[in-house]
Formats: sequence, structure tokens, C-alpha cells
Amino acid sequence: MVQSLNTKIDLVIDATAFTGLTDYGEIMIGDKGFEFYHGRDPRKFIQIPWEEVDYVIASVMFKGKWIPRYAIQTKKNGTYTFSSKKPKMVLRAIREYVNPERMVQSLGFMDVVKRGIRAKFGKNK
Repeated sequence: MVQSLNTKIDLVIDATAFTGLTDYGEIMIGDKGFEFYHGRDPRKFIQIPWEEVDYVIASVMFKGKWIPRYAIQTKKNGTYTFSSKKPKMVLRAIREYVNPERMVQSLGFMDVVKRGIRAKFGKNK
């Protein structure tokens, strides 16, 4: 069994990790870091200490009514994407340990299209 980073657990909730294939398990948020443990395979886990978290990126739909997924961008190891049953509760728990200025919304569909058009036909050419 894997040793947890946390000494105090704030939230445990069912979640999905999007790591190539979809992994189902539980997210644990505590005083030392963010942890994901696979439901069936104890060898599949993700542990991210709070010092390693660079940004928390939330995909917000319908003016904040629905958050289908969120991602944690680390300083060295890339971005990990998750979804859970109550994402607002998870993001509020993360906000206790991560600076709220480091929690951002992902770009919407139209924002991505606008950027692509500006890059293709922009003033820099």
C-alpha cells in the first residue's frame, strides 16, 4: 500500500483521472498535497505536493453552473486532469492551500477560435 503524503485529510471524493486511459478512484485533499488513488489497482496513484502545484485550471461552462473537469499544472511534471462528483467542493478545498490567483479558468471554445484567427491573420505578419 502507498503511504499518503497528508497528515490531515480535508476531503475524500470519488473522481476520475484522465491519464491516457480513464482511471476511476478517489481524490484526497489534505494539508500536504493533492492525491488520487485508483479504485482497484493500488500501484496507480498520483501524489502532488502543494509546493509543486503551479496552476489549477478549471473548465467552466454555463457561467459557473457546471465545471466538467479541472486540471493541476505542476512546475516540473506537466498537467494532470481530473473530474469528480462535486467539483466546486474540490476547488474550494484546493483554494485553502493554493493561492487563489493561481486558480484560473480555461479558455472557452470561442476564445480558442479567436486566438487561432488572430494567429493566422494577425497584425504580426
